[in-house]
Amino acid sequence: MPLLSLNEPYKPAGDQPEAIRKLTEGLKTGTPHQTLLGVTGSGKTFTMANVIANIGRPTLVISHNKTLAAQLYQEFRNFFPKNAVHYFVSYYDYYQPEAYIPQSDTYIEKDAKINDFIDAMRHATTASALSRNDLVIIASVSCIYGIGDPEEYRKAAIELKEGQNLPRKNFLQNLVALQYARNDYEKFPGTFRVRGEAVEILNPSAEGSTIIEWDGNVIERISSPEMNGKSGFARIFPAKHFVTPQEKLAMAIANIELELKERLSEFKTQEKPLEAERLRQRTRFDLKMLKETGYTHGIENYSRQLSFRKAGEPPSTLLDYLPKNFVTFIDESHMSVPQIRGMYNGDRARKQTLIDYGFRLPSAADNRPLKFEEFLERVGQTVYVSATPAEYEFKLSGKENVAEQIIRPTGLLDPKVEVKDTKILKEKIMEDVIGEINKRVLAGERVLVTTLTKRTAEDLADFLKEENIKAAYIHSDIKTMERPEILTDLRLGKYDVVVGINLLREGLDLPEVSLVIILDADKEGFLRNAQTLIQTMGRAARHTNGKVLMYADKITESMKKAMEETDRRREIQDNYNKSNHTVPMALSQRAPENIFGVYKATAKMKLPKMSKSGSTEILKKELEKEMLEEAKALNFERAAELRDMIKTLHKK
Repeated sequence: MPLLSLNEPYKPAGDQPEAIRKLTEGLKTGTPHQTLLGVTGSGKTFTMANVIANIGRPTLVISHNKTLAAQLYQEFRNFFPKNAVHYFVSYYDYYQPEAYIPQSDTYIEKDAKINDFIDAMRHATTASALSRNDLVIIASVSCIYGIGDPEEYRKAAIELKEGQNLPRKNFLQNLVALQYARNDYEKFPGTFRVRGEAVEILNPSAEGSTIIEWDGNVIERISSPEMNGKSGFARIFPAKHFVTPQEKLAMAIANIELELKERLSEFKTQEKPLEAERLRQRTRFDLKMLKETGYTHGIENYSRQLSFRKAGEPPSTLLDYLPKNFVTFIDESHMSVPQIRGMYNGDRARKQTLIDYGFRLPSAADNRPLKFEEFLERVGQTVYVSATPAEYEFKLSGKENVAEQIIRPTGLLDPKVEVKDTKILKEKIMEDVIGEINKRVLAGERVLVTTLTKRTAEDLADFLKEENIKAAYIHSDIKTMERPEILTDLRLGKYDVVVGINLLREGLDLPEVSLVIILDADKEGFLRNAQTLIQTMGRAARHTNGKVLMYADKITESMKKAMEETDRRREIQDNYNKSNHTVPMALSQRAPENIFGVYKATAKMKLPKMSKSGSTEILKKELEKEMLEEAKALNFERAAELRDMIKTLHKK
């Protein structure tokens, strides 16, 4: 039986079989870098899934934002329903990093709101990474940030079995040392409660609970979701990723105190009494918390000392938790690779200012993301996946290791491209745009319009509404959970047009869109370079009537390259269709349920009726089960509603 069992809803078609064969062969023969150049709508995710199943090795898939990562996560869960598929992204709903602005003497305290459901999914990821090989992890670039030493995390785990002699009092002390909190009234991941001779531990991964029952000092019975065929066995991982054994904590604290003493001496030499006093007070408070509880707010700033790393050594990240033979796929590599490369420098500049002005010890600089070269050392064999790979990916892979996926299983061609001369249209540009939109609206099709600024996007959407066109805008100021809802409403026909900037490019599956309008196409820059233009054009590639209109005064070099590449692909696709008697046909796809749940900011929560049993306690259990299921499905808004319902029931 293969390590990773692929559920194939359909068979590979078009260019997929050849791309799967080539990538599989490259990974099996040890090729370090490969590139999958797959046009929009060619089924790159299905190709990746087939390659993963063929090689049977643990896999990390990196995406450059949470929403696309969530979309991939759901797809891979469907492809590998019997295996461990996990979602690992930043667990902050909101994050304002600690910072200091010397020019205005402004200190900005760290402010963050942790999403408990995503935190639980991160714990599920690391627990599986240390115990399973049938593993597929979908991660954002947060996978290059420090999360604690995997060896200490593994060693700290408590292994239990029935018949083991372990006084319950000692076990409870061990739980507290692993950062579990006692809560006998409410169930939250990372807590435990005591009921007579039984202890119930709510796993930090939110995957059910483990119940340990005692007979005197002997463990009599274990009920655990982690049995894995082993009767009466359980492994309890720490409630937090940053964990230091008690015997090592005293040594770490002593090292922090020594560093503090040295730094205070430096400030004295530099005649900086304010910085010295500031650092003394803050560090002393944190040390007191560490001594008393083994944890402190901002503990990650002491991670180098707590893990006994040397100055400058990289932190432990998710990559260190993975089995040694894992394979990496970098999705939308033209965006993800630059993002990974740029993380370290931005973080370093902010930390250095905090260190210089006495807000943090020098060792805080080593609580950081990986440098790009450190990342490359850890990922092993890598496949870069994009419709528009950058020169970096091509150079690393070499021409012989690029798999092209130009032919779509549907037989659809890349969209036709037309340039509208704005010098000729002059003041009639908007009139022309509205005319083109109305043609598509009458045909029951959808339209995307891209602009250069947020203000323009908003103004244009308002203008279209005044012209009785159902329109909406989408840009970075729109909340993350609202964006998928707007795009779903576009597919369902609530909107005919969505206006955006650069959010309408990578990874969006919008088969109802037949027209993409690019305004100011000749304004060279990040939003109008050849790569971005090709990605934007791809949004019309899932429709049989796909077309792109570029409004410009002139044809720039970027526009020319984008049109030449589109023409090249159309020719290959058309020749294939003629040779194989293929008739282009769009897939009829139902608009998916919003992966983040339906966002309703003003919706009032309704308490459900009592369950059939009439028991409030049973109803709470039913709601808790549904809450965890919704969280696993990434329907976070619904999960939050259920959590609030449970709290309300408890109060009643």
